[in-house]
Amino acid sequence: MQRYFTITQLTQEFDITTRTLRFYEAQGLVTPQRRGRQRLYTPGDRTRIKLILRGKRLGFSLAEIKEMIAMYGSAPGEAGQLRLLMQKIDARRAELLEKQRDIELTLLELDDVEAGAKKRMSELQVREDTGTP
Repeated sequence: MQRYFTITQLTQEFDITTRTLRFYEAQGLVTPQRRGRQRLYTPGDRTRIKLILRGKRLGFSLAEIKEMIAMYGSAPGEAGQLRLLMQKIDARRAELLEKQRDIELTLLELDDVEAGAKKRMSELQVREDTGTP
């Protein structure tokens, strides 16, 4: 297993910018070692980056991700981290289901408006065809 990773290796592997990685560092999410001006990331940093990106894809905020990552290394440890993760998943799922319901209602409303517009267009077309005002 590789002992250290450079910023270039990680940005290429995860398809992120150096600015993003430096931002994660500024937020205390990763803590690379320094050798002169070079940042050296450990396998643990690499894993945290992976978790950060996965958390972002799932819609978690950086603050939530940081909270979950921080629990891993301290009490209540992994079990607490997993409990928190499950709570966050439940909350995120509820939020997405609510959005899904809102979208479904909006689509139904759009269908109704479209049907009304089509009906009115047909009425106008008939009037044009028959010359009725």
